[in-house]
Amino acid sequence: MLTWYKKLYVGDTAKKKKDKIIQKVNRRKPQLEVYLITLASNPENLLEIISTNQLMQKTIYRRCPMIVGLAAGYWEALELVQQIVAETYGTQGNTDVRGYLEERLKKEK
Repeated sequence: MLTWYKKLYVGDTAKKKKDKIIQKVNRRKPQLEVYLITLASNPENLLEIISTNQLMQKTIYRRCPMIVGLAAGYWEALELVQQIVAETYGTQGNTDVRGYLEERLKKEK
C-alpha cells in the first residue's frame, strides 16, 4: 500500500483530476504524463520524481517512499520540487525537506 502525505502538494494541472489520479495510482493503473514526488530513498538526496508507470512493477510499488507531491507532466513535477525546497529553505533556513514535512504534520495535530 502506498503512503500519501496528508498535505499533498499538487500541481495546477493535476488539481483538476487529483482524486481520480490517486485512485488510479493506488490501483496500479497506467497513466500518461503523471509523476509523483516522493521522499528520497537515499538519505543523501532530498526528493525523487517517478513516473506512475514505474509503479506497475511490484517491487517499486512495494518500496515506494512516502508520496508528497502529484504532478501532470515532468515540468510541473520539477516546479513542485522547486516549490517544496524553496518553502523548506524559507521556513527553516536549510534544505532538510524530510524534517520540514514531518514538522508540518506535527503542527497540525
